[in-house]
Amino acid sequence: MATPNPSPRRARGRPRGWDDKTDQNTIKSLDRAMEVLDYVSQHQGKALSELATEMDQSPATLYRVLVTLETRGLVEFDPEEQAWHIGPQAFIIGARFLRRTTLVERARPVLRRLMEVTGETANLGIETSGQVLFVSQVETHASIRAFFPPGTLSQMHASGIGKALLAEMDDARLTRLLSNQPLTAFTEHSITDADALRTELALTRSRGYAIDGEEKNIGMRCIAAPVFDFNNEPVAGISVSGPTSRVGTGDIDRLSAAVMQAATDLTTAIGGITRHDPGT
Repeated sequence: MATPNPSPRRARGRPRGWDDKTDQNTIKSLDRAMEVLDYVSQHQGKALSELATEMDQSPATLYRVLVTLETRGLVEFDPEEQAWHIGPQAFIIGARFLRRTTLVERARPVLRRLMEVTGETANLGIETSGQVLFVSQVETHASIRAFFPPGTLSQMHASGIGKALLAEMDDARLTRLLSNQPLTAFTEHSITDADALRTELALTRSRGYAIDGEEKNIGMRCIAAPVFDFNNEPVAGISVSGPTSRVGTGDIDRLSAAVMQAATDLTTAIGGITRHDPGT
């Protein structure tokens, strides 16, 4: 007698139909709370009335959500300012996310060494939802410096790390990302044309590093290179950033060499394979 085919094995923690993200499998009140938490994290120091107006929510409903989040330490209320801020528990949870991988831990000595070699602020960023999320930084000792604290988000087309990662994407993913987001003009140097950006990304890939030449902030320049995992996939970008008075066009060769070496060092530290390795 033929043995019946066993039912497909489900991964533990994933109920039947776990791919279904329709309303029946979402908790609307929880989703609303997460929306409020995200908004407060980006617009801190606002009163209840301001938040309610900007989020188009009832003040009474929004207040209940905020108080619930406050009991968990995810937001906190300043009675003197009568304003809401992100709470300490949000940082604790975020720190646990960073501990999920060795990337940030392994990057610290690499970033520190890169800062010491170049004299400029060294940064580590990853791509999330089509943006660059800065997850670690070692600041220069110079008085004028770039500052991207962990948790900062930046549009990829106007970021050195963003362009370094975009340059390594396959064409289908790149096209999908560019079609979903406008290429915002932050300065007169920002690239706002998709074809021009593709040309820039081809150059970035061929030389191994990206340049943000005052495309996000006037007077600041960034040089970045991608970090790869064991599948030869880009998982992060590493960069140095500083004022154009110190990071001039004449400094690009020296700084880019240091950045690419740092990216290679971090790739090796996490067991990755760069696209420059033989056989890749």
